Amino acid sequence: MSHPLRIEPSLQSRFPGLEAHLIRLGDLKVEEMNPQLEMLKGEIVRRIRERWSLEELRRHPIIRAYRDFFWRLGLDPTKTRPAAEALLRRVLHGRGLPRINTAVDAYNIASLETFIALAAFDGSRVVGEPYMREAEPGEEFLGIGMERPRVLKGGEPVIADDEKLLALYPYRDADSSKITLETVEILLLVCGVPGIEAETLHKAGRVAVEYITRFCGGGVKP
Repeated sequence: MSHPLRIEPSLQSRFPGLEAHLIRLGDLKVEEMNPQLEMLKGEIVRRIRERWSLEELRRHPIIRAYRDFFWRLGLDPTKTRPAAEALLRRVLHGRGLPRINTAVDAYNIASLETFIALAAFDGSRVVGEPYMREAEPGEEFLGIGMERPRVLKGGEPVIADDEKLLALYPYRDADSSKITLETVEILLLVCGVPGIEAETLHKAGRVAVEYITRFCGGGVKP
């Protein structure tokens, strides 16, 4: 179902154990919202609040692995939160999950359940096969919700295609390839960091695919 994302050797040598998995889904129908999905979001939010506290969250080995990786990148994870932790903390602070569209909402609940960061790109806006590399000094990245591009210092882990940057790994997706109501094919990225087992990533991918196809139809493509 998934295959390993290609990672340039320079990053592999800097971060032994770094891996990510890519899953392609097609024939999707993305909608603004789905009542059954909204009910499921509410159920999962309730379960998270019953099971976890903020203190327990900080001690969780997956959360710690992402935080450790962020520190190694020079990012303060208490200011720039790892993606799954940001969702979990939002819920534990009493707020609901954001409503974006049925595809994004579906993989957000998978991230909430598994603690694994997930990203997704519109397949029609990706040129070639995505891969992970180090950013070049001076490259610009415009993420979803950003008013102006960020000029990169160089060396940051990024996801790129043959023409452009798709994400700052593993926490910010590019605006140019975001999932919209017109999206019919998705490249789902399961974002690992050193210290997280491959089987944990495979499980998160399976959960995300189950939710996306339940609420958007379609299926996994080779």
